[in-house]
Amino acid sequence: MSGPVRLGVLGCSAIARRRTLPAVADIPELTTAAVASRDAAKAAEFAVAFGGTPTGYDELIADPEIDAIYLSLPTALHHEWTARALRAGKHVLCEKPLTDDAARTRELTGLAREKGLVLRENFAFLHHPQHVRVAELVAGGRIGALRTFTATFGIPPLPAADIRYDRALGGGSLLDVGVYPLRAAQLLLGPGLAVAGATLRSDEELGVDLAGHVLLVSPEGVFADLEFGFQHTYRSRYGLWGSAAELSLDRAFTPPAEHRPVLRIDEQDHAEELTLGASHQFRTSLAAFAGAVLDRGPDEPAWLDAADETARLITEVRERAVRVRG
Repeated sequence: MSGPVRLGVLGCSAIARRRTLPAVADIPELTTAAVASRDAAKAAEFAVAFGGTPTGYDELIADPEIDAIYLSLPTALHHEWTARALRAGKHVLCEKPLTDDAARTRELTGLAREKGLVLRENFAFLHHPQHVRVAELVAGGRIGALRTFTATFGIPPLPAADIRYDRALGGGSLLDVGVYPLRAAQLLLGPGLAVAGATLRSDEELGVDLAGHVLLVSPEGVFADLEFGFQHTYRSRYGLWGSAAELSLDRAFTPPAEHRPVLRIDEQDHAEELTLGASHQFRTSLAAFAGAVLDRGPDEPAWLDAADETARLITEVRERAVRVRG
């Protein structure tokens, strides 16, 4: 197909309003063609702000003029509507995680493979070049043999009515913030991570987890120590501890577009800081998705494999976690 990709927006979420749809306007290969919400007034409001025609869910899926769907519904609805979009022949960019279950995720990735469609989770941080530089330094031996990866993503408590406290909609800290350290571990340590242990702090009344701590081990024996939750001051960072030095990165998952990342390398008697260029990770994520839809490059199987791996880890963390009261 030739561009631009005609994008249908399924779900008028806060992340769509604040981050994704403003970035779509900056991508020549994308255009917002329609916006769907269960609330007609909200769809109309989004259409005025970001373009496109206001519509409903079913109408959006059935519209032959729509090439791809950006899906930002609550996690509990991802499986149903992603499956419907794929069966209708639409490419899909779905907010993370794709689903909360390994089997349901495999069903969706299998559909994408069968139909030759692009299906990606919108982990925008993966498209920030700071992580490429980190991987280059590690591969080049700058910190010696890698022994441990640590990652933390925590945010303060949310308003009481926030949907991330709603079990029926797929709430909980593991699915909202915990998936970032899990995905970062996959990015930097590769596939085949094993869950060695996990703890989830849960609110029994709400029925959702509020915080968690996970220990993974890579096939090469590298430890991954991950923390996350809704009960903390803001923290978004990771570190790689090797035999010769430690490398750390702050604002790892949600850096502002103007932020210039600083990689800090600490040795026993020396410290060094490398300042990198700023990058708008939502724009690069959307541009990559549009490019994949237009070109169908060789990277799509890796994205599907990564979604399967993330869902497997989510499922195993839940199954193995020691649960404590929040």
